[in-house]
Parts: sequence; structure tokens; C-alpha cells
Amino acid sequence: MFADLHVHTSASDGTSSPAEVVHLAGLAGLRALAITDHDTMEGIDAAKNAAVSIGIDVLGGVELSTDYDGLEVHVLGYCIESTNTVFQSYLSTFKKARFTRAEKMVYKLRQLGINISFENVMALAGTGSVGRPHIARALMKAGQISKMAEAFDRYIGFGKVAYVPRLKYRPEEMIKAVIEAGGVPVLAHPGISCKEDLILSLIGAGLQGLEVFHPQHSREMERYYRALCRNHGLIATGGSDYHGAGVAGHGSLGDAVIPYAAVLQLREQAAINRSVTAKNINNGAGER
Repeated sequence: MFADLHVHTSASDGTSSPAEVVHLAGLAGLRALAITDHDTMEGIDAAKNAAVSIGIDVLGGVELSTDYDGLEVHVLGYCIESTNTVFQSYLSTFKKARFTRAEKMVYKLRQLGINISFENVMALAGTGSVGRPHIARALMKAGQISKMAEAFDRYIGFGKVAYVPRLKYRPEEMIKAVIEAGGVPVLAHPGISCKEDLILSLIGAGLQGLEVFHPQHSREMERYYRALCRNHGLIATGGSDYHGAGVAGHGSLGDAVIPYAAVLQLREQAAINRSVTAKNINNGAGER
């Protein structure tokens, strides 16, 4: 039994709805999947509802965008208590910041004579978390570019003419926030940008897992990250980073999977985190 623990839906920049993703997971023969949209948990309930009739185990998650001294680092949070008000306030801040950032990038594009509207971008995002891929799709629909990558290479990639910096939370802060919300923090696709000294620093900050299996990881990387997990007592996870059929730079659903045992490990660690957090809160209340 296998699980895909890194999946995006239309709640952020994926092209498939949560229900469609669950249906596709069933066709792929998966036992479980985790919905890990960018900076939002809004697609999880719809996915869980769709999973009832299919018999797939849906794990709630989120992929948080953070900044480590100018390096973009993504932290996956699993099994977070959705009612945690502090964590929800972080997600609300992320959503507002994404809206403002996209609005500013569209303004810059219009100043360059590129005729796209922010309304069109938001129509593509729907009720989801808006991001640069939605701007790229709007540029394609307007005939301004021929492929998604061109939008990033010419306009909205880092340092390009319409680029606007993102909200910059530190990964250490988000690791702490995930744990305090009863979740389990896992470093996403470390092979893309994270060196060992950074990983070790984040382990010291409370990181509890590494995404070992990812479409952009080589076999050598997988062995290396597996060894890191063994040596530091981390949970090894994996996922396709699915964003939709044929979306460049990402895998197909089920491309990078992990044994179902990883789901059980995540839930067990989440239960431990919740117990420790509750004890700390009670001790703090007693001291007052």
C-alpha cells in the first residue's frame, strides 16, 4: 500500500479540484494521499468528502513558503489541527500577502504595456490561494507567451521586470508554528535547493521529517536523504508534487510514492506533538 504525500489542487496553483485529485488517486491505486496546497488548507475538507466513497485515506497538509537568507525553502506541515487559531492567522496573512503580491505584479506588467487584468488572474485562481502560476496562465490566455516557463523567464521570475518579493517568514518560525498547531513539519524537496548545513540547522529548530522521494530527486539523493533520516530520527516522506496533468516541472499523481507506514508515522508524531503542546500550555497556565 502506497501514499502520495505531496499533492496540489485548485485550492492553490493546481489545475485539478480536490475531488478530481482524489478520483485520480483511486485510479492510480493509491491507499492514501496528502493535500498540501501552497499556504492554504482550504481544499482538504472537499478532498476528504470525496474520499469517503472511494476508500482513500486523505491526510491534511499544507506547503508553507519561507525564506532562509534569500533562499526559498518550503516546509510541509502534516496533520495540523485546523481549528488552531494561531496557525489560521498565519494562513490568513499568507493569503492576503499573496493577493497583494499578485496585484502588484499585474500592475507592473500593465506598466510594461502587457494587457492583462487582475480580475482575469483572480478568475483563474477562483477561491484558491493566488500565485505566480495564475499570472502565467493569464499571460498565456492573453497570447503574451507561448508556454508557462516563459512567464517566469521573462517577467515574473526572481529578479525579472515584474517580480515582487514574497512574504518572508523564516522556516524556523513555520516549523515551530506547525508543531504548536499539533502538526508535523517536513522539509519539502530538499534536493532542489537545500544543502546539508541548512538541513542540520532546521533539524536543530525542530524539523521532524524530510521529503526523500520527489520527481526532481535522483536515486543518489534519495539514498542520501534516507541516511539523514536514519541518522537523525526523522520521518521519510515522499510525493509527486502533482499540480495537474502535464504541468511542467512537476510529477504525475503517484510518480513518487512512499509506503503507507509513513502516514501512520506522521499521525503518531502529530499525537506526540499535541500531547507535548497541551502539557506546555497547562504548565504555563499553572505558573501564572
